[in-house]
Amino acid sequence: MRDTRESRLLLILLVAVAFALITVDIKGGEDSPLGGARRAAAGLLGPVERGASGLVDPVAGTIRAVRDASTHQQRLDQITRENTELRQRLASSDTAAGRTKQLDDLLRTAGNGGYTIKAAQVIAIGAAQGFSWTITIDAGSDDGLTRDMTVINGQGLVGRVTTVAPTTATVLLASDPGFTAGTRLEGSDEIGFAAGQGSSPMRVQLLNGRAQVKAGDRVVTFGSQSGRPFVPGVPVGRVVEVQATPGELTKTVLVEPYVQFTRLDLIGVVVVPPRSDPRDGVLPPKPTAAAANPPAAAPSKPTAASTPAGGN
Repeated sequence: MRDTRESRLLLILLVAVAFALITVDIKGGEDSPLGGARRAAAGLLGPVERGASGLVDPVAGTIRAVRDASTHQQRLDQITRENTELRQRLASSDTAAGRTKQLDDLLRTAGNGGYTIKAAQVIAIGAAQGFSWTITIDAGSDDGLTRDMTVINGQGLVGRVTTVAPTTATVLLASDPGFTAGTRLEGSDEIGFAAGQGSSPMRVQLLNGRAQVKAGDRVVTFGSQSGRPFVPGVPVGRVVEVQATPGELTKTVLVEPYVQFTRLDLIGVVVVPPRSDPRDGVLPPKPTAAAANPPAAAPSKPTAASTPAGGN
């Protein structure tokens, strides 16, 4: 259609008629003369709209589900990261607290015995195919370590240095079957020799076959010449069994070590022995009789309400 004066007049007329029909429909409300036509159009177009909606809704729902799943996965990933970081912080805190306690115990033991020590950390254990109980520590000749130095921790005797490198050293544990150290019984001063037995209690052979010894007695190192390989007074363990050896010149006892050899971490190498023998001064205080055997609770006295009727 060409853009003529008649076509423009026709377009203006159609627009005016459309506005007039809209005005009549709005003013008429439900009684509008156009209501029938509107309802007929709705009847024709309604199924088409519902069909289109049925086709579009699954797609929209899928899009929403994908978006929500992505959001939920991001949240789960964030929570997982936060939990991992929290566990790492807690583990680090627990490790730091445990090592602080080990260091405190080690320094207290060294101070009580007058031992000058070089603190070190266990970085490896003996080869699995070997029969020896050994550990490797992160200190060596650069730190002043040499062979046959005593190794302790906060509980007592760990072993002795056997091999030294510039930055590391090997320690033979007191639990090793080839380990031997001179010992002395607390109080009686009976002398003996302790030998390792792996995971079993150490075997101590007392030189006096008539020595008076019982379960619970405690044992310390006797000491060596110039403190090599053992300084005196280091706690070894407590007697758990006295073996019957009638007619023997020596007496054998089994001693449970104070040190837990499977849980070693921080240790101390005695680089300077004490000026004097600490004797039994490094051993922890013995539990008092009251602490070992707490008194039984006294029976409560009957109250007036619980006294039998007619009683005097």
